[in-house]
Amino acid sequence: MPEQVRFRGGVHPDDGKSLSQAAAIQDAPLLETYTVPLLQHIGAPPKLVVAKGGKVLRGQRLAEPSGFVSAAVHAPTSGTVKEVTEVALPTGRTGPAVVLQADGEDKADEGLAPLTDWAEAEPQVLKQRIVDAGIVGMGGAAFPTAVKLSPPATKPISVLILNGVECEPCLTADHRLMLEQPEAVLTGARILARVLGVRTVRIGIEANKPDAIALLTEKARGTGIEVSGLRVRYPQGAEKQLIHALTGRKVPAGGLPMDVGVVVQNVGTAVAVAEAVTLGKTLYERVTTITGRPVVRPGNWRLRVGTPYAKALELAGGVSFDPAKIISGGPMMGFAVYSLDIPVMKSTSGILLLAREDVTQFTGEACIRCGRCVDACPMALMPGTLSVQIENERFDLAETWHALDCIECGCCAYACPAHRPLVQHLRRAKQEVMARRRAAENKSKR
Repeated sequence: MPEQVRFRGGVHPDDGKSLSQAAAIQDAPLLETYTVPLLQHIGAPPKLVVAKGGKVLRGQRLAEPSGFVSAAVHAPTSGTVKEVTEVALPTGRTGPAVVLQADGEDKADEGLAPLTDWAEAEPQVLKQRIVDAGIVGMGGAAFPTAVKLSPPATKPISVLILNGVECEPCLTADHRLMLEQPEAVLTGARILARVLGVRTVRIGIEANKPDAIALLTEKARGTGIEVSGLRVRYPQGAEKQLIHALTGRKVPAGGLPMDVGVVVQNVGTAVAVAEAVTLGKTLYERVTTITGRPVVRPGNWRLRVGTPYAKALELAGGVSFDPAKIISGGPMMGFAVYSLDIPVMKSTSGILLLAREDVTQFTGEACIRCGRCVDACPMALMPGTLSVQIENERFDLAETWHALDCIECGCCAYACPAHRPLVQHLRRAKQEVMARRRAAENKSKR
């Protein structure tokens, strides 16, 4: 393996992991009701396959994929479909959701039988199991996993990387998964490698998790899977930065990992794949970190999708004082939420409560041209200049200056002494640019 390459830019925020990293994963108790959003992934909304009053079992399909880039949604427990309604999502959008009244029996659906001979199974059979289980990327993006495992024949894959970096401050769910389910992580890696037909598998873990590095290195001995400790620098876990560190390959601007023969999957995704294949378990729960200084007992819980944030917070003992902000995810890439009625989704890696002294308020101050955002940007963009272009609604210039290459890591905003909302500006630019492209495409078809 080439020497690890330090990527350009990045920042060193306080990792905030000490609050929850020693807390073992706990299973959440069964609730009376769950509000399960249907759109829990990037791509097309799934098609509802249940109706009000219908009986369902734990793990049974509530909605099926409506296209190639889509994912099924499954029931978190057994019970009755109480209603189909609209619900607020962590991103600020609203979407349809199934309200499930639990019957307290938690009976499991047995529609997916374990594949005991998975090492001999055809790759397409394994990939179909991943589709049937509704598995999406568990690192936060929630991109349907089977799509990542379906590169075109013109882009052969030679390396599979498992992302165990978990560089986002305050989150420790992946860390605990690697410590408590190392065999599942490695089994998932081997299944993913079989689907892709690759022999080179690498697991990257940031060096602030020496216990996970040591344990997985020991467990992986003799499997051919290589475990690497990586320098501690945010955003070391971003796909392009991780690929560069572990392989020396550079994903081109506007390109994807498959363009350099690599597929990256989160360690949580690997565990979900292992459970789907070896246990026949669909993706209806995930490990989530509940943390922050206002939280009484920060820790990590296995929460079923549809669990209200309020109920999740109760598991951690509630709060010792009122938080100034509640974030779905981590402080760098998460979304501030205005309500604790928002439900846990497949992508809910963390629920973070911030004290007032932890929060910096964005301002309307002008850019002071200090260049700190340029130094911090791992994608070699000029966030300050782009931000001014976006304020002036010059989205054509923003596109020319590569706004679409922004990975929304938050390094620029973290480094900005004027406290400008740089990530929000870039996020708006990306949406506007894509909307303009779709409009132009539709116009050309008329």
